Amino acid sequence: MSEGGPLRVRRRAMLSWLGASFGVQAGVTAGVRVGAAMATGAAALAQLAGCAASAVPPTIWLRLAAELPSAVGRPAPGAATPPALGGPAASGTTAAPAGEVWQLMLPLPLPAHLDRDSLFLPQGTSGALVRPLAGARWVEPLRDAVPRLLREDLWRRMGGRPLWAAPLPPGLAPTHQLRVEITTFEIGADGRTLATQARWSIADARGTRPPVAHEARIGTPALQPEAPESWALAHRQAIAALAERIAATMTVP
Repeated sequence: MSEGGPLRVRRRAMLSWLGASFGVQAGVTAGVRVGAAMATGAAALAQLAGCAASAVPPTIWLRLAAELPSAVGRPAPGAATPPALGGPAASGTTAAPAGEVWQLMLPLPLPAHLDRDSLFLPQGTSGALVRPLAGARWVEPLRDAVPRLLREDLWRRMGGRPLWAAPLPPGLAPTHQLRVEITTFEIGADGRTLATQARWSIADARGTRPPVAHEARIGTPALQPEAPESWALAHRQAIAALAERIAATMTVP
């Protein structure tokens, strides 16, 4: 057997060993690179998640109180002071004559965008663009709170006589029906005043007289426009002011 055969075998073994060594090294290098890339990506995602978490403001839950809160502060200069809701009826109360049965017709229409639980602020001067007030949420839908509080305020303005909502108790028939529609109930373009517009009609339930229609526009300044609780108070004051306007028309000849 010639010496060339064993030499060729040794060369082949050496080349195989070198190839395996370089392959392992290349695999290790590639693995290190992949691991480093994954670690970098994970760090970037964690940083983005941290930024997103820090950008979310805490939720501030707002409600329309049954009574006007006094801790928020006094009304802005020149603003009408709503009547107190907890005590006896004011001197301007409209007392319903005996035998009259008033009924508030439900549902009370509100603009559809008020179905959202967010409080929106205007952007620009056109009033077409709005943005949600960061973190502010209504704890009760306005479509439920507004009719309930308006009815309570009207009840006090009527001298404590009931203002019924359907269904009426058995044996009780309405003599007068009140229909109210709120067409605007939002922060105005100035960003400092709550704009309220409403229409209402008073009808003889027995059909002896045609309905009488009325309309009101009310501007309620916010004490601190940057504070969500000031807007909750402005909404509550606007409902009380609207009840005062409506009650003044609830006189039937």
